[in-house]
Amino acid sequence: MLLDAFDRKIIAALQADGRLANVDLAEKIGLSPSPCLRRVKRLEREGYIESYRASLDRARIGLGFTVFVGVRIEGHANDRAGCFEDAVLAMPEVIACHMVSGAVDYLLEVVVPDLAGYQKFLIGKLLALSMVREVQSSIAINSLKAGAPLPLDHLGVAQSSSNSRSAT
Repeated sequence: MLLDAFDRKIIAALQADGRLANVDLAEKIGLSPSPCLRRVKRLEREGYIESYRASLDRARIGLGFTVFVGVRIEGHANDRAGCFEDAVLAMPEVIACHMVSGAVDYLLEVVVPDLAGYQKFLIGKLLALSMVREVQSSIAINSLKAGAPLPLDHLGVAQSSSNSRSAT
């Protein structure tokens, strides 16, 4: 990771507002527009910036019911895990999926309109998968923080002394 102070400022600013015009971004981080744009393009090309998207209000678009689902699969063979992962990737209701250690194998974040929508998802999709052995559902009562920007403070410590690139 070769990110200097300007790169860190760019990714922090774009996490906060991905619609910033290059001129506004350049002013915000203290660079002229041309070198700022070159840095943004490099950060995109090198995979630091994966994409840009709008953050939607779940409740406002009718997806105000969030459930965290722990899933245990039958056995631990790679082919079963791969089939499960492929199936989950194809389910639009699953907005996050993590392989975890502990009592369950996977932790899913599922969004649906309501409890009836979750029942339909659970019975019609998740439990229909032959490799699913057990499911534990936890309904979110209130979301205090979701989809927050990634923390970047750790980048400033080790990177600033190892990177001697100029601002342009």
